[in-house]
Amino acid sequence: MKISFNRWWVVIGAILVQLCIGGVYTWSLFNQPLANAYGWETNSVYLAYSIVIFIFAFTTIISGRLQDKFGPRKIATIGIVLYSAGLMLTSTAESLWQLYLYYSLIAGVGIGFVYVCPLSTCVKWFPDKKGFITGIAVGAFGLGGFLFNSFIQSFIESVGVSRAFFYQGIIYMIIGLIGAQLLRQPKINTSEVSDKIINDNEFTVTQMIKTKSFYLIWFIYLTGTITGLLVIGLAKDIGMDVAGLAPEIAANAVALAAIFNALGRITWGILSDKLGRLRVISVMFGLTAVAVGLLSTITPNTWLFFSIVAIIAFCFGGFLAVIPPLTSDYYGIKNLGANYGLVYQGYGIAALVGPMLISLAGGFKPAFLIAALLTIVGLILSLLVKPPLQIKPID
Repeated sequence: MKISFNRWWVVIGAILVQLCIGGVYTWSLFNQPLANAYGWETNSVYLAYSIVIFIFAFTTIISGRLQDKFGPRKIATIGIVLYSAGLMLTSTAESLWQLYLYYSLIAGVGIGFVYVCPLSTCVKWFPDKKGFITGIAVGAFGLGGFLFNSFIQSFIESVGVSRAFFYQGIIYMIIGLIGAQLLRQPKINTSEVSDKIINDNEFTVTQMIKTKSFYLIWFIYLTGTITGLLVIGLAKDIGMDVAGLAPEIAANAVALAAIFNALGRITWGILSDKLGRLRVISVMFGLTAVAVGLLSTITPNTWLFFSIVAIIAFCFGGFLAVIPPLTSDYYGIKNLGANYGLVYQGYGIAALVGPMLISLAGGFKPAFLIAALLTIVGLILSLLVKPPLQIKPID
């Protein structure tokens, strides 16, 4: 009873901190207001979002190792403080370089410190339900965009776009610090209760990068999340440009994407426990390819546009729920923070590729066509992944 009680408190803590950092997915609400307020180009403003995703993903390489060594509570606490402080500083930004420094760098490092902690910790507490528990943890990250969507819109309208960042920082600081204190490592040998681990021993980062499956998983993460990052980060703008929607109607795509992003993480996580990780990854690639392919070739009406956004967000969330337990399945639990931190760089690079596609392709529709082709490449790669060979246990 004690183990069960303790581990569910950990889940509550994971949900609280993930909800807070999930606020990053509301960036679409800030694009145009910031551009209008300071006379910046929209693409330059959106770059802040791309950079923050890349920086937070890159930071997980460090934070994964730190949380394995010092525990998730300390690292998540540091992350929440940095994230909240970055947002509050962003409220004072009057130039693009300040926006990139405060929001993209400081807040981004904070997100990176927080993100890995609840994932790695929950998997260690629930090694027999890795897909399910990862789905809940990362589902909260996706749900954060929906939960705070209306509050943020209200703040922007009532106190202005800059001041809205300050209030975000205060709210996230309070909620996040409470959640961080609930994170702790299990004191039991979780491998003894798991029947889901493919390898009986543990891979270090050095050993992991020597396996072929690591590189396939890394590229699967890259190709699987490019479309989702592109659509979620610019949902409102895409709705206005591609579907011809009024700004107030297009803004609903942000909340819709957040809901289906969260639902996808939980649903695909559960299905991966029952049907297998790679099988559901292949299905997600197929659905994403069809959805973004439609977006690249037709002019959708309102309902078709929202349906496409929902499908893309639903599958995008699934990749973030299924790749962590797949990494654990293949490379063990002990070094999961460090190992997944490296795998997660595929997601970070994807955040930079999206804006590059728009710039190089010359518009949304050509960029979506390229994204569809990359998704098909990912589908092929998912059919080639095999478990790594057993290694000699490390003393």
